[in-house]
Amino acid sequence: MASRRSGGGAAGGRPGKRRRMRPEVTPASRNVFLDLGFAPGVAANLLLRSELMMEAEKLIARRKLTQTAAAKLCGVSQPRISDLHRGRIDRFSLDALVQLLARAGVKVDLVVREGRTAKA
Repeated sequence: MASRRSGGGAAGGRPGKRRRMRPEVTPASRNVFLDLGFAPGVAANLLLRSELMMEAEKLIARRKLTQTAAAKLCGVSQPRISDLHRGRIDRFSLDALVQLLARAGVKVDLVVREGRTAKA
């Protein structure tokens, strides 16, 4: 019984050979939220909040704090620390995160610079 192969692989090359399709690559920005399609202002806010949340997580890990001890240090409830651990970014404002870190003795600085695509 004869094989039913047509004259080649997926792109018509040699029989039995398949050409690899190269995925389309889009250059990333420095903000994953922007890359995911959020509006620039929203993406900037999400990025700042995520960075502050990661810093709070690092502080808690570095000091080897329990959630209860971290809550006491940061002046929040234990469920708030649980939300932090679970990455519940929707539950934290920039203001709340700055206050949480300040209560833990962390100084938060903000750097503002012009964007590359800013037009007058």
